Amino acid sequence: MTRIVIAAMALLASASLASPADGERCKVTDPTGTPLNVRASPNGKIIVTLANNASVAIVESKPAANGKPWVKVETYDTKKPIGWVFREFVTCF
Repeated sequence: MTRIVIAAMALLASASLASPADGERCKVTDPTGTPLNVRASPNGKIIVTLANNASVAIVESKPAANGKPWVKVETYDTKKPIGWVFREFVTCF
């Protein structure tokens, strides 16, 4: 039973980090409740912040030097480029 639970948790975790299709609607879901820092490059200089629940679309993804996943986002409605955010703080549906 324990193995089944662990396998199910691993499957759910990997699904939440899967890359969405281009243009798929996503939203900012920073668990700290503070605005999400948007950067010029993965783990780079902060250029702006996004409020929780802001609608975005992922246009590119890549790991930072430390292997953590980052995604380049744009506004969902107008497709205006925004910048790079930590992938774990963006939920797509």
